[in-house]
Amino acid sequence: MVEDRLTDGVRIGQLLASEVSGNEGGLRDLALADADPDAEPTPDGALAYRIVRGDEGGEGTGAEGASAGAEAADPVLVAEVYVHPDRARIEFVDDGDGDADLPRVAAAAADEAGLRVRPKAVRPPRTLVFVEDGAEVKRALPVLEAVVDAM
Repeated sequence: MVEDRLTDGVRIGQLLASEVSGNEGGLRDLALADADPDAEPTPDGALAYRIVRGDEGGEGTGAEGASAGAEAADPVLVAEVYVHPDRARIEFVDDGDGDADLPRVAAAAADEAGLRVRPKAVRPPRTLVFVEDGAEVKRALPVLEAVVDAM
């Protein structure tokens, strides 16, 4: 049995980025944007990257040609990933454009996946999902899928 747990926030964030960018299933329309490869973890969390849906117009790593042949739409912010010394934090954002309450969708999916979750009382509303070890990265993927499906 493995005794060691991966609790390095930067490494957890990198694992999540790899899972999102390499996913050919329900997350294939997502890409990374504004990635900071030199993000240093802080107790309050340092922004490592954003997860967007659609053409991010940069060096993102989503599925190539997700909107090939179609007019490129502006990317829609799905979440922001922050790194802490001992965990990563995903902040799901509701830009208010859709009918679904995306932070509520994220909270329900994260709770179902067994991840620590809490609301953030700001405008626009956000839901914080904490990924506290490397094994929890896989459990965060259904949360992203639920949010994408609700968009």
